[in-house]
Amino acid sequence: MFYLSRKLFIQSLLSKTVLAAIVAISPLYQASAKETQLYGQNQTLTLERAIQVAQEQDPWLQSNRYRQQVVTAQSKAASTLPDPMVSVSVANLPVDSFDFSQEAMTQLKLGVSQSLPRGDTLALSEKRLQQLSEEFPLQRQDRKAKVRAAISQLWLDIFLTQRTIKLIEQDRPLFEQLVETTSLNYSSAVGQTRQQDVIRAQLELTRLDDRLSQLRQQLVTYKAQLGEWLTYDHQSGRELSSIQLPDSLPSLDLSETIDNHTIDNTEQLVQHISRHPQLLAFEQKVKASNTRIELAEQSYKPQWSLNASYGYRDQDPMGNSRSDFFSVGVSFDMPLFTEQRQDQEVTATIKEREAVKADKWLLLRSMLAQVRNYHGQLSELDKRRQLYRSRLLREMQQQSEATLNAYTNDRGDFTDVMRARIAELNSKIEALTLDINYLKTVAQLNYLLTQAEQ
Repeated sequence: MFYLSRKLFIQSLLSKTVLAAIVAISPLYQASAKETQLYGQNQTLTLERAIQVAQEQDPWLQSNRYRQQVVTAQSKAASTLPDPMVSVSVANLPVDSFDFSQEAMTQLKLGVSQSLPRGDTLALSEKRLQQLSEEFPLQRQDRKAKVRAAISQLWLDIFLTQRTIKLIEQDRPLFEQLVETTSLNYSSAVGQTRQQDVIRAQLELTRLDDRLSQLRQQLVTYKAQLGEWLTYDHQSGRELSSIQLPDSLPSLDLSETIDNHTIDNTEQLVQHISRHPQLLAFEQKVKASNTRIELAEQSYKPQWSLNASYGYRDQDPMGNSRSDFFSVGVSFDMPLFTEQRQDQEVTATIKEREAVKADKWLLLRSMLAQVRNYHGQLSELDKRRQLYRSRLLREMQQQSEATLNAYTNDRGDFTDVMRARIAELNSKIEALTLDINYLKTVAQLNYLLTQAEQ
């Protein structure tokens, strides 16, 4: 009679716990509806809202805009001729009397000179800086895509940790009941309950509490990392101090769909990835390097300088007027010995361009490998998710119930009961982890497949 009541009590508790866990986890395996509100009445932080706030509050973007304005202003300044030089002097003044009218050669000279840059230096300098300024919008597009991927990772980590804590807390009453049952059976000397069963049950409950403590510690870390992105301007004094997430996973799909044929076709995949903002920013650097080579080649051309002066002469000692003088001239340098300077400057700019091209190729090769890696992982993760949904979770539940039934009928070992219960709990957590890893992989692929805005 005692065995029967114990069996019915534990089975009833198990059924309620399993039902509660299934109800709690079932939304994870349903297609989530589109988020209609970024913030609901309960102030839950959705993934899209987190991304939006992080992008709006990212000071890097504003810093990048300022840097673009700096380069744009520099390009306008670079296309302007240097300021003319004005000179005022007294020439041939006699030192014996310092009389301005004593000598015919004495004059007051006013001169002006203007240097002209070599060849097309001005136009090429402006062109190069304009090309560099066109890199900044691409950098901002890449930054926003990176922020989206980073926030998605942190948000999903928080969601996984919170849901894992809930799953463990839902199963904890059953472990407590197992501790009470084994203690009661051992003290009553009923059935095959041994002291080691009591110790094992209490040990697993303690380990469960330690696991909860570790998860709460991780949750604090993840929230702090996400809060760094979501902190408002310090001057406003407002910040998102409390982070609460929805109960269901968001719908996160690939922004750019690529099939297996494209993955296997390196040429098509490279063509697709080459439109990534980060790679196009490198392309702008290559263009600017080409212009810098042209700019270095201008050093072979002479630099011209124009000068003109007007000399005023006073009357002679007899009162007769003297003619004033006007002078005009041209000067230029002769780049005859180019081996040690001009040639080396051109060589340096060519090597710099090739280095930029090599950096771009390294980045492209890395992104190519990452896309193939994440695409393959996505396929395998989806297969595992389907396996957990269709069979594994149900079979783990059946195993847990079977071992419990065998134990209550004195035909099983308590260690098998605990092992089955822990395995069932771990399988629920693993199923949730698979969903999270699948969405994380989608977020990484979405970044790698980002296409630059035209």
